[in-house]
Amino acid sequence: MVYHARYVAFFERARTEMLRQRNFHQQQLLSENIAFAVRRMTVDYLLPARLDDQLEVQSEITQMRGASLTFAQRIVNADGTLLSQADVLIACIDPHQMKPRALPKSIVAEFKQ
Repeated sequence: MVYHARYVAFFERARTEMLRQRNFHQQQLLSENIAFAVRRMTVDYLLPARLDDQLEVQSEITQMRGASLTFAQRIVNADGTLLSQADVLIACIDPHQMKPRALPKSIVAEFKQ
């Protein structure tokens, strides 16, 4: 079976890849004093993933506010069976001051489509 904490890592990687696919790279964002931090995460572990299972992480932004994004994420196996789901509130922060900052207009525009 897959250790439960690995699901959190899978969810995080999927959010990072979602940004990367839209040409928002972590180093670029950091150079602009933009970082993202998990503010709240609720995870439901429904069924275990087994070793060698092919998993897919599905991610959707369900809410955008001035300085935060809310994601609904799901992990399914190759048969489409739901194994785990999470609701994640991500805060946009200035990494030097560690304080909230507005989401960049470019990110808001990209995800409003």
